[in-house]
Amino acid sequence: MPRYGPMFGPDITYLGVDRCTLDEPETYAGADVVILGAPFDGGTSHRPGTRFGPQAIRMTDYLPHDGSRPSLPLRVDGLQDLRVVDAGDVEMYSGDIERSLGALEEAVTAVSRSGAVPVVLGGDHAIAFADAKGVANHHGHGRVSMIHFDAHADTGDIEFGSLWGHGQPMRRLIESGALRGDRFLQMGLRGYWPGPETLAWMAEQRMRSYEMTEIGARGLTECLDEAFGIATDECDGVFLSVDIDVCDPGHAPGTGTPEPGGLSARALLDAVRRICMELPVVGIDVVEVSPPYDHADITAALANRVVLEALSGLAWQRQSGARWDPTRPLLEDR
Repeated sequence: MPRYGPMFGPDITYLGVDRCTLDEPETYAGADVVILGAPFDGGTSHRPGTRFGPQAIRMTDYLPHDGSRPSLPLRVDGLQDLRVVDAGDVEMYSGDIERSLGALEEAVTAVSRSGAVPVVLGGDHAIAFADAKGVANHHGHGRVSMIHFDAHADTGDIEFGSLWGHGQPMRRLIESGALRGDRFLQMGLRGYWPGPETLAWMAEQRMRSYEMTEIGARGLTECLDEAFGIATDECDGVFLSVDIDVCDPGHAPGTGTPEPGGLSARALLDAVRRICMELPVVGIDVVEVSPPYDHADITAALANRVVLEALSGLAWQRQSGARWDPTRPLLEDR
């Protein structure tokens, strides 16, 4: 089957990186990272529009789309020092969530088995089931931990009569055995959902959730230090899932279920960079960017940079054996 390419909008790649075709493994043989689009919003419970997220994340940047982005603080180029290719969008029909998630899981599994890190551009958070399970299909069920940035736990059971939706992927992942509940770290939870019954289920699974109240009291750095120790215990890899609504709506207005009081854009970018510099990241997704509700591309630009910080962190980790010192002057030789 020929490369499908983007389902919505112009046929572009992430910041101009080379194309590849999933049905032609030779096109991504030896790649370090394969970008996949998951243009799906059939799992949303409130405001839709995330089907347009992959296109917005790929294209929202004021710099030339030339396949190069040198990082000022890290002195690496995540698009050049790694081999990064873009496979376009997985064909996902919003009217059939189970078929769509199956197609995405198959694609992510193929990328993982090739030795590359899949980076999936969502799409609503329902896709995380396919993304993380696809990675675990290769690395081993129960051998991949999850660091999950989100305002919401996404551990619901049945919503609107369905087992599948953007409020349920984390429960489905744990129930499937693909990921362990006691190696599930959630960062940035807040607001007024879920209720006591769902929280009790999460406690039974021994999930660890760092609510914004705890992050505010202890500091994000200390919470991440603790989470890193759990994530790397008895697991070979870490899956990073970033729901853009982990940020305060002032920093990410273009999303389906905005919840006030979240992380700043700066805090999220710093955290993602650090995770990819320090941990054995084997898969990433960035979800819930809904361009119809965005203002001045604020959310799309942030999501674009979340991906870029992740790639820069991965490149730095592969090149450097030293610990990065963020206090060193920019113009000092590193």
